[in-house]
Amino acid sequence: MKRFSRYFLAALLVPAVIACGKTDNDDPTPEPGPEPELNTVTVHYTQSNENFPNPERGFYVGGEVYAATGTGITETSMNVNRTQGRTLYLLEFHMGNYVDTDIAEDYLATIRAKFESLRKGGFKCILRFCYSNGFDESDKPWDATPEQALRHIAQVTPLIREFYDVIMVVQAGFIGSWGEWYYTENYTDNADRKKIVDALLEAVPDCRQIELRTPAFKQQLYGFSATDTLTRVTAHQPTIQARLGGHNDCYLANTNDQGTYRGNSDRKYWSAESRFTIMGGESCQLSNYCHCEKQSDKVPGALADLATNHFTYLNNGYHQSVLKRWKDEGCMDEIKLRLGYRYVLEEGEFTKAAEAGKSFDIKLTLRNVGFAPAQNPRDAELVLCDAGGKVVKTWKLDSDPRYWLPEEETIINQTLTLPEGLSGSYTLYMNLPDPCETLHDDPRFSIRLANNNVWNEATGYNTLYSFSL
Repeated sequence: MKRFSRYFLAALLVPAVIACGKTDNDDPTPEPGPEPELNTVTVHYTQSNENFPNPERGFYVGGEVYAATGTGITETSMNVNRTQGRTLYLLEFHMGNYVDTDIAEDYLATIRAKFESLRKGGFKCILRFCYSNGFDESDKPWDATPEQALRHIAQVTPLIREFYDVIMVVQAGFIGSWGEWYYTENYTDNADRKKIVDALLEAVPDCRQIELRTPAFKQQLYGFSATDTLTRVTAHQPTIQARLGGHNDCYLANTNDQGTYRGNSDRKYWSAESRFTIMGGESCQLSNYCHCEKQSDKVPGALADLATNHFTYLNNGYHQSVLKRWKDEGCMDEIKLRLGYRYVLEEGEFTKAAEAGKSFDIKLTLRNVGFAPAQNPRDAELVLCDAGGKVVKTWKLDSDPRYWLPEEETIINQTLTLPEGLSGSYTLYMNLPDPCETLHDDPRFSIRLANNNVWNEATGYNTLYSFSL
């Protein structure tokens, strides 16, 4: 039987409003008058517990590329993963063959083929480049020199810019075994590490983030203090601070996640920054910290920690012992639903007597029951369609999904002017498409709201309200 945390269930409940005040028992009881005529119609939406696919969130599938094959990700693989609610791959390009040389053209062609298959298949990737797959002496060289790595970044820059639409986030990579910034002899100081990040910030379009392996690197490379964290005003801007997220690849391993954190201040820093930057990673070993629920004041449990650190994605295949514990203890289903955003419409209010050419008021109440908001740019539209499904009018929604935060209720008020000369039956939809022109009209890249009977798979629209004119 599926089990969900009290936090998750409580987030779906709307408390009753109780009016309290002084009662004078000597006052006569007033006769009930006529109910005031309401000018609006209220629609209550039903929350869904289905594990359906949504873009740029969830468990990812690993994809390590060691040699030039010229082939993309198979259609079969993508179909299987979409059926299981997954839309992300980690594309980890291993360039051990090119430690001392430029990347070969056939390997660059393979990178292109992977990106092309993502676009065709309706998937996105977490992108990483690295040189080795181990930390033993026999695995050396663990990475390339800074000069050679910068040359490689220059080589892949055109591909990144051409296919940034299917890249959710870029991990800093390049340095150390697996590109995880440890086990390295070429990067003995932060000056060379900063060169790599600077080059990636230049190579990757401003609308995409770069993830660093620890919070210390963000602070040390760019001089940010532990208390200088992003706010609503400074978030999602083309600045270095707003574009640097994090990935924890030894998640819930021990008190410091195998060196990920230097102390509690680092934990608080990432918790604050991850409200507005992408956080993801993988577990690496079984520990007391991996239990679903709280174990002590210092061990909050996976569900609470995922929420505190606003996790958008995790590895579907590693570490198997941790994933098994979540299944055995009963929280895996909830984690699948809540990684990243999960937007639930609760209520909608609409003008009752709609008229062509007149104003039409909308009030939407929604809640994000996921661990994080959507973190990349996202279009938000209101779409009016006639009875035949033809789009009559589209309006930009006066709200940004990146600010639909898990700890807050979101209320959207908007007034539209309906087009002149309309008559018949119409339906108003919410559309949350990808802003990239290459993906905007592909419903596989649109956000589906977590409600029953609202999703139109053919268009990627979410039904709000049907009415007649």
